[in-house]
Parts: sequence; structure tokens; C-alpha cells
Amino acid sequence: MRCILLMLLLLSVAGGAPRKRVLYVTATAGFRHSSIETSHDVLQEIAERNGRFDVVVTEETSLLTASSLRDFDAVFFFTSGELPLSDSQKSDLVAFVRSGKGFGGVHSATDTLYTWLEYGNLIGARFDGHPWVQKATVRIEDFLSPLVGELAPGFAIVEEFYQFRDYDRRRLHVLASLDPDSVDLGAPGVNRNDRDFALAWTQSYGDGRVFYCALGHFEETWRDPRYQKIIEHALSWLVKEDILIPYDFSTSGTRPSKLPGPPHPRHPR
Repeated sequence: MRCILLMLLLLSVAGGAPRKRVLYVTATAGFRHSSIETSHDVLQEIAERNGRFDVVVTEETSLLTASSLRDFDAVFFFTSGELPLSDSQKSDLVAFVRSGKGFGGVHSATDTLYTWLEYGNLIGARFDGHPWVQKATVRIEDFLSPLVGELAPGFAIVEEFYQFRDYDRRRLHVLASLDPDSVDLGAPGVNRNDRDFALAWTQSYGDGRVFYCALGHFEETWRDPRYQKIIEHALSWLVKEDILIPYDFSTSGTRPSKLPGPPHPRHPR
């Protein structure tokens, strides 16, 4: 009898719970990035590789309603401009996240819905230009985060690097930032003088989870295994699944030294 019960337990585990579902919205009312189509393929590949969540790709903002969102565990934006959301849809999205679901975005998700004040609070900041399109260094700030710790202490990548307004790291948990020593701070369009150029963060929103990463401009970024690690881990975190890929802090198994930079307060996730 014990063998039969064990076998049934193993079969139950093998069958697993239903996969979580992520609604990936790539509707654009402003600039449309050519990397969006590549991102569709990459997120489907990530979901298949991960095996614990599915990604539903849509250009239809009409799905952002309470009745449709019941079928999802997280919403993920790669959007731009003033999306045609009704007041009811905005309320439904806010309620969805506050109830304990996930919301995430990449790149121009912060260049979205400027006339909706609460969206800025939800995503965490607003796009304020991209002074640099070049190879620069992304420095990991939270070495212990399962979302980005595997990439500590940082990595170089060619990207369109954003800066932000309506941004305050005291209310966000910053995961990664631009190393200011890897760019020209005197370049045209640089609006910050505090050397604080966050690139990825999380925050709580009601009972829900929010993630944002500013990278994603180029198709090559989406094909970069390092970026895919961040996105896969973020999606797992948003839908409250275990992050499957283990990571080592270094080949010696010791925690690396943090890259030099201004001291930043730590905040709960």
C-alpha cells in the first residue's frame, strides 16, 4: 500500500499544477520598437524552457478588463504612448495587481500612459530621455537577488540607456543600475546630476509584485542569454513560482566585491 501511495504522489508531482499565465501586451500608441516581434518569440521560448508558466502575446488592450484578467497571474508590458484604456480598464488593472498578482514591464513601458497618474506609481518611474546609445556597464546592486544576482558584479552591453523622472529609489528596490563611469555624463540630454541611473527594480503594490527593466531596445538584447535570464527570473517571480536556474556568485563560490559607486539605501522587495 505504501508503494502505491508513493507512486500516486510521484505521478501527482510529475503532472504538476496548471501552468501560471502571463499576458504579454505589446500594443503601441507611440514609437514602436523593431525588437517587439523578436520579444514575442523570445518570451515564448523562455516559457517553453521554464515549463512553469505560459505567455499569451497580445496587441489588444481590450483584454485588460477584470473578466479577462481573471485568467492570468501577471501582466507584462512592452508598450508606448497613450494606450486606449478606459477608466474602467485602468481601475481593473490596478485592482488586479493590488489583489496579489504581478505586473512587469521592459524598456518603453515607462514611456507609456503619461496622462494616467497612477500608472507612474505602478511602474515606478517615467521615461526622461535616452542620452546614450552605446556599449556601457550594467552594475548589479543586489547580489543576493535571484532575479539578477547570477550576473553580479555586472556586465557590459550595447543598449539605448534610459534615464528617469518621477523616480525615487527610496520607494523602490533597485536591482541594477548604469555604471556612470562607463558613459559620458556631459552628453547632451543628461538631466540627472546625482549619478543615479537605475535600470531594473522591483516594488510591492498592494499585495502584488512589480518588476521593471529598462533594457530591451535592440533585437540583440532580447537574444542575449544574460538578458533572457533576467526576464525569465522576473516572470517566475511575478507569478510566484520558484526561480529554477541556480547561480554561483563567482567561480570561487564567494560573494564578489560590489562595484564602486554612491552608497544606496537598501529597501525591502
